[in-house]
Amino acid sequence: MNFFQTRSGSAFVAGLIIIIGFGVISLTSYVVSTNSAKQAILTNTLPLTSDNIFSEIQRDLLLPVLVSSLMANDTFLRDWMIAGEKEVPQVIKYLKEISDKYNAVTSFLVSEHTRAYYHAGGVLKKVHPEEPRDVWFFRVRDMVPPYEVNVDPDMANRDTMTIFINYRVLDYEGRFLGATGVGITVGAVKGLIEHYQERFGRTVYFTDRQGQVVLHGARFRGSANLDQRPGLAPHLPQLLKTNEYSAEFSEEGGTVLLNARYIPELKWMLVVEESPEDILQGFRSTLRANLAICALVTLLVVLLNRKTVHYFHDKLAGMALRDDLTGAANRRSFAIYFAQLTAQARRQPEDLSVLLMDLDDFKSINDQHGHLAGDLVLKQVAAHIKAHIRDWDILCRWGGEEFLVLLKGAGLGQATAIAEQLRQGLAAARFGQEPAAITVTMSIGVAQYRPDDSESGLVGRADDALYRAKAGGRNRVEALAA
Repeated sequence: MNFFQTRSGSAFVAGLIIIIGFGVISLTSYVVSTNSAKQAILTNTLPLTSDNIFSEIQRDLLLPVLVSSLMANDTFLRDWMIAGEKEVPQVIKYLKEISDKYNAVTSFLVSEHTRAYYHAGGVLKKVHPEEPRDVWFFRVRDMVPPYEVNVDPDMANRDTMTIFINYRVLDYEGRFLGATGVGITVGAVKGLIEHYQERFGRTVYFTDRQGQVVLHGARFRGSANLDQRPGLAPHLPQLLKTNEYSAEFSEEGGTVLLNARYIPELKWMLVVEESPEDILQGFRSTLRANLAICALVTLLVVLLNRKTVHYFHDKLAGMALRDDLTGAANRRSFAIYFAQLTAQARRQPEDLSVLLMDLDDFKSINDQHGHLAGDLVLKQVAAHIKAHIRDWDILCRWGGEEFLVLLKGAGLGQATAIAEQLRQGLAAARFGQEPAAITVTMSIGVAQYRPDDSESGLVGRADDALYRAKAGGRNRVEALAA
């Protein structure tokens, strides 16, 4: 028999189908949910965070750019420089007021004509093209854009790392007069970044157009250059080229979602990153719960399936192996029992006999009392025989009004004695329904199993004995010697 046709096989297949179905649905739901969540973060959440941070930057970080622009276009400052930079205390006072008013760590002015470096505390020094710390001034002098943002140590403030906005100052004909601007400490800007990170719960940092990280907070764990992050490196050409870019990449076994936008005033990229692991962990927990429910439901269904299959299997087996009218075993059952008992007899010799019984003149019962009464008599006769044979003997309805009893451990003599007791007991009983109860007799043929017997051979000899009992006047027992 094929495995899938067995009861265990059908339960296994049913459970497997349920597990696969639940698993596919759960995994599909997990994939769709995680992709939707990540897409929502990439297209909505991170850009919105960037917008909010950009607004904060415009207020907190871009103010120095605006102040530097106002200084560079201030007529007082330009006229003072064109007039020969007289009355130095006036410009020193001007720079100090700028620092105080806008809370800048420093404000400065460097003259192209005198190369003097003015700041809120006085004249710091004269810049020189051969001095490495003065390279910025000559770079600004030769550049085309009106300003740059540069990170350098501030000599006027104990070399504190400072973000300088270096703005070109031009005369009224567009000739270069010098550079002016303000500076804020890197620590102050990092404080802003920390504020952004705490407020929005994401990693925030700034990078230049070459991918070099120029500012970040204490929580930043990335590399100094973005091309050193293998997962992000493939995105860099597009990220550093466009004004806004979103990406998803893997890093250290986790997923990172990124949104970057260019801030032209600073000439930096604002990068906001988020790891959706917390959200994904929630989806994974849901997936595990779904799979656990799947396993429980599958177990219950398999148990219910097995119980149902067992029930119907036993019921169908009973229907297949028993006579519907009398409840006795049928010919198919006899074949199974015969094969089992003869196999045992071959391994361990033991007597085995059969009784083939036929109700005498049963046609007259149907003719006189009807077929329903005949069926009732057959049921009652089967019950009578079953009650008067041994527990291990097997009663079969052989067909019509014929019954067969398989007697295990009974030789021909003992089988003949049992047959005679059955015949006498049946003749003394009454069957049918009162007041029309009737007497029934039967003829019995007895045969003993031979080692080389087939089913047909054994039953054939019993049938011959039954024929002799019928021919001898009915209501008799005849036995054929083994």
